[in-house]
Amino acid sequence: MSAWRGKRKDEEDHASDGDSEGHAPPKKTAKRDSSDDSAEDIVVCEISKNRRVTVRNWNGKVIVDIREFYVKEGKQLPGKKGISLPMDQWNVLRSHVDEIDKVVNETG
Repeated sequence: MSAWRGKRKDEEDHASDGDSEGHAPPKKTAKRDSSDDSAEDIVVCEISKNRRVTVRNWNGKVIVDIREFYVKEGKQLPGKKGISLPMDQWNVLRSHVDEIDKVVNETG
């Protein structure tokens, strides 16, 4: 038996074919200037010096973004570390807050 644990050949062939219904993967768009995006961001709260929660409109959808920021040339820019939750996922998280609090209190 081989020790290699990569994808099987048949999985690899279909991995970049889009979704399971045969749709093509979405086209990539050029990045816009970050100042265009920040005008639509609503900073809800700053969790710490470089972490914040924002609500923004991205591709016509409302997104809750929990992200780290960094400073470059005097501007605060969003970093790679973070998560953007569409409204359906945000609502699932919200519905589990009591359960999460309970476990945090029991663990801590």
